Formats: sequence, structure tokens, C-alpha cells
Amino acid sequence: MTDLYYEVCGGGPVLLVVPGGAGHPMGLDGMTERLATRFTVVTYDPLGLAHGRLGEPVEDQRAQAWSEGARRVLDAVLPDGESAYVFGSSSGAIAALDLLARHPRRLRHVVAHEPPVVAVLDDAAAQRAMFAEVYEVYRAAGLEAAAARLGAGLTGTTPGEPPGGAAQPPSPADELSHPMPLFLTRVLRQFTAYEPDVTALTALSPRLTLGAGADSRGQLLHRTASLAAELSGSGFVEFPGGHVGAVEHPVEFADQLAETLLPAGAPGVPLTT
Repeated sequence: MTDLYYEVCGGGPVLLVVPGGAGHPMGLDGMTERLATRFTVVTYDPLGLAHGRLGEPVEDQRAQAWSEGARRVLDAVLPDGESAYVFGSSSGAIAALDLLARHPRRLRHVVAHEPPVVAVLDDAAAQRAMFAEVYEVYRAAGLEAAAARLGAGLTGTTPGEPPGGAAQPPSPADELSHPMPLFLTRVLRQFTAYEPDVTALTALSPRLTLGAGADSRGQLLHRTASLAAELSGSGFVEFPGGHVGAVEHPVEFADQLAETLLPAGAPGVPLTT
């Protein structure tokens, strides 16, 4: 895909937001509106799902392709000689890590919230097998059963009983009708196979902060974030809520993100209410 899909709001230094899931920015309006009082917020939509492309065929996705698209978005919105902040969540956080590792020149600071970079874990193979199982459950029993299996895998709990009634395998139309099936089939296994360039990230550690939700303590993606921070020598910050804290607590999450990127008293746009 060569087209770029993004939205711009607010004023101040540029903050590129790379959503998680299949890249659809649904649910992030509260956070981005709050951030727009302090930053020029550029919300990237890698697949154009919020720009009329939902329902069109989607191929398997790669973190490197998302980060390359993010670089092109920055080239389009940044004046010459200026740099940007970047925030990525979940799959978007993996793209943000890849963007920093491969295209650091115009980046001020990157915050990667709960990236599922299971490659840094000792049990990486088991976790990748879990994500593969989520895909198989989706193919066999549909979205509700797959979401339950994924939730259990992320929280380290035992999967519950499948929904009552006969399971119905999804149709191709079902897969294209909503971002979640696209995430389960075209993004989840592909992105969790990504191996971050820890050497490059270590060299850039002053410009990187890993984040995880306070409610995610003890869960898989808190582990990946905290260990990636430890291995790269980067900062680590807890944010309000859990994996989707930006949706659960948009104002508090935005304020924590702004303080992480532009601490009070640092040069730049002042923190306002």
C-alpha cells in the first residue's frame, strides 16, 4: 500500500500516534483530544481502516511496513530540520520500536506501550504458540472464542468455557467487516514474530521509554515491556489502566504520556489543563 492515511489536530511539537490492533484509531479520540492541547497530534492509520478501506482485502502485515509508513507520514508533516515524538501502543508499539531502530534521525523520543515483543522472553516459543492457537480458535470457532483465548493468554489465566451453542467458523466477509478479526488473522502472529533490534535500541536508549499499564502487572505484556526496557537500558513508566488504558482512562493516560515526553519545567509546550 502506497497511500498514507492520517489525521492531524492540535498545536505544538509533533506527536505521532500509532494505534494498536489492526491500526484503526477507534477509541483514541479522548486521549488525542487531550494531547492536542499540548502537541500537534498526528494519528496514523496504517491500513486506512478509518478512511474508507474497511472491508477491502488485507494481506499479512509486517512491523517494518508500518514503521516505513510512519516514517513517510513524518516526512509529510514535519518541517525540514524538525523532529517528532512518537507514541505506539501494542502492535503500534512494535512499529514504533522498529521506527526508532531504523529511522532515528527525526525522532525526539518514543514511548512504546505494552509492545508484544515476546522475542525478549525466555518462554518466547510458548508465547508464540499461544498466539498461533488464538488464530486457530478464531478459524474454528469465531471471534468471541478467539478473544477469550487471547485474553486468557495475556493475563496468564485458564481459558473459560467456550460460548454456548454451536461454534460457527467465520466467513471471509466476517473477517473483513471489523478491525478485530483483521488483527487476529493479519497482525497478531505476524507482529509477535518480530525480533527487536536490542543493540540499536540500546544505543538510542535516552530517546526510548517502555510503558505498561498499572493494571497489567504480572501479565504477559507488562513482562515484555519491562524486560525490553531492562535489556535496552531504556526508561520504564507505568500508565493508568491496563492494556487499553488509553481508552479506559483517556485524560489521565494522556497527561502521563505528556509528562513522560515533556516533563514539567523542560523546554517546550507547557503542560496545561
